[in-house]
Amino acid sequence: MARKKQPPVPPEEARQIGALLRGLRRAAGLRAVHDAASLPGCPAAAQTIYAYERGGLVPSLAQFLELVEFYTLRAPRGADAKPEEDLRALGVAAVVHALGTPAYHVTQAMRLMERLRPGPAPRRRRGA
Repeated sequence: MARKKQPPVPPEEARQIGALLRGLRRAAGLRAVHDAASLPGCPAAAQTIYAYERGGLVPSLAQFLELVEFYTLRAPRGADAKPEEDLRALGVAAVVHALGTPAYHVTQAMRLMERLRPGPAPRRRRGA
Protein backbone atom coordinates (compact mmCIF):
# COMPACT_ATOMS: atom_id res chain seq x y z
CA MET A 1 0.00 0.00 0.00
CA ALA A 2 1.36 3.41 -0.94
CA ARG A 3 2.00 5.88 1.84
CA LYS A 4 -0.49 8.68 1.97
CA LYS A 5 0.96 12.15 2.28
CA GLN A 6 -0.21 13.78 5.48
CA PRO A 7 -1.89 17.17 5.27
CA PRO A 8 0.25 20.10 6.41
CA VAL A 9 0.07 21.09 10.04
CA PRO A 10 -1.81 24.38 10.50
CA PRO A 11 0.54 27.28 11.38
CA GLU A 12 -1.11 27.91 14.77
CA GLU A 13 -0.63 24.28 15.75
CA ALA A 14 3.01 24.36 14.61
CA ARG A 15 3.58 27.48 16.73
CA GLN A 16 1.99 25.78 19.76
CA ILE A 17 4.30 22.78 19.44
CA GLY A 18 7.25 25.15 19.06
CA ALA A 19 6.16 27.08 22.15
CA LEU A 20 6.09 23.85 24.16
CA LEU A 21 9.70 23.12 23.19
CA ARG A 22 10.80 26.72 23.83
CA GLY A 23 9.16 26.66 27.26
CA LEU A 24 10.94 23.44 28.20
CA ARG A 25 14.30 24.75 27.01
CA ARG A 26 13.88 27.89 29.07
CA ALA A 27 12.60 25.95 32.09
CA ALA A 28 15.82 23.91 31.94
CA GLY A 29 17.69 27.20 32.29
CA LEU A 30 18.95 27.21 28.71
CA ARG A 31 18.37 30.81 27.65
CA ALA A 32 19.47 30.58 24.04
CA VAL A 33 18.97 27.90 21.41
CA HIS A 34 22.69 27.79 20.67
CA ASP A 35 23.33 27.02 24.36
CA ALA A 36 21.13 23.94 24.10
CA ALA A 37 22.39 22.85 20.68
CA SER A 38 26.03 23.08 21.76
CA LEU A 39 25.53 20.62 24.64
CA PRO A 40 26.72 17.05 24.13
CA GLY A 41 23.84 14.75 23.29
CA CYS A 42 21.50 17.45 22.02
CA PRO A 43 19.32 15.65 19.46
CA ALA A 44 19.03 18.59 17.03
CA ALA A 45 21.11 21.33 15.49
CA ALA A 46 20.55 24.96 16.46
CA GLN A 47 18.99 25.81 13.09
CA THR A 48 16.52 22.94 13.44
CA ILE A 49 15.57 23.93 16.99
CA TYR A 50 15.04 27.54 15.84
CA ALA A 51 12.73 26.29 13.08
CA TYR A 52 10.76 24.12 15.51
CA GLU A 53 10.38 26.89 18.08
CA ARG A 54 9.24 29.44 15.47
CA GLY A 55 6.72 26.99 14.05
CA GLY A 56 8.43 26.91 10.67
CA LEU A 57 8.97 23.16 10.99
CA VAL A 58 7.05 20.59 13.01
CA PRO A 59 9.20 17.86 14.52
CA SER A 60 8.17 14.27 14.06
CA LEU A 61 6.75 12.74 17.21
CA ALA A 62 10.06 10.92 17.76
CA GLN A 63 12.02 14.18 17.39
CA PHE A 64 9.64 16.00 19.73
CA LEU A 65 10.01 13.28 22.37
CA GLU A 66 13.81 13.28 22.04
CA LEU A 67 13.93 17.03 22.68
CA VAL A 68 11.55 16.78 25.64
CA GLU A 69 13.67 14.00 27.13
CA PHE A 70 16.87 15.97 26.52
CA TYR A 71 15.57 19.17 28.14
CA THR A 72 13.94 17.45 31.11
CA LEU A 73 16.28 14.55 31.89
CA ARG A 74 19.68 14.85 30.22
CA ALA A 75 20.67 18.49 29.69
CA PRO A 76 22.72 20.16 32.41
CA ARG A 77 20.63 22.78 34.20
CA GLY A 78 21.28 26.45 33.66
CA ALA A 79 21.34 29.01 36.45
CA ASP A 80 17.67 29.94 35.90
CA ALA A 81 16.40 26.35 35.75
CA LYS A 82 13.13 25.41 37.40
CA PRO A 83 13.27 22.83 40.21
CA GLU A 84 13.61 19.24 38.95
CA GLU A 85 10.03 18.25 39.90
CA ASP A 86 8.58 21.27 38.10
CA LEU A 87 10.66 20.63 35.00
CA ARG A 88 9.56 17.00 34.85
CA ALA A 89 5.91 18.04 35.30
CA LEU A 90 6.30 20.55 32.46
CA GLY A 91 7.74 17.76 30.31
CA VAL A 92 4.75 15.52 30.99
CA ALA A 93 2.36 18.39 30.26
CA ALA A 94 4.15 19.13 26.97
CA VAL A 95 3.89 15.51 25.82
CA VAL A 96 0.22 15.27 26.80
CA HIS A 97 -0.57 18.53 25.00
CA ALA A 98 1.34 17.53 21.86
CA LEU A 99 -0.29 14.11 21.69
CA GLY A 100 -3.68 15.80 21.79
CA THR A 101 -2.93 17.91 18.72
CA PRO A 102 -3.92 16.69 15.26
CA ALA A 103 -0.25 16.97 14.18
CA TYR A 104 0.63 13.61 15.71
CA HIS A 105 -2.63 11.80 14.86
CA VAL A 106 -2.94 10.18 18.28
CA THR A 107 -6.54 11.30 18.67
CA GLN A 108 -7.32 9.68 15.31
CA ALA A 109 -5.72 6.45 16.54
CA MET A 110 -7.78 6.57 19.74
CA ARG A 111 -10.99 7.05 17.76
CA LEU A 112 -10.09 4.13 15.49
CA MET A 113 -9.38 1.89 18.49
CA GLU A 114 -12.77 2.84 19.92
CA ARG A 115 -14.47 1.84 16.67
CA LEU A 116 -12.52 -1.43 16.55
CA ARG A 117 -13.38 -2.43 20.10
CA PRO A 118 -15.90 -5.27 20.09
CA GLY A 119 -19.31 -4.64 21.56
CA PRO A 120 -20.32 -6.22 24.85
CA ALA A 121 -20.65 -9.99 24.80
CA PRO A 122 -24.22 -11.26 24.88
CA ARG A 123 -25.26 -12.15 28.41
CA ARG A 124 -25.99 -15.79 29.06
CA ARG A 125 -29.20 -16.58 30.78
CA ARG A 126 -29.06 -18.58 33.98
CA GLY A 127 -30.38 -22.09 33.87
CA ALA A 128 -30.27 -22.26 30.13
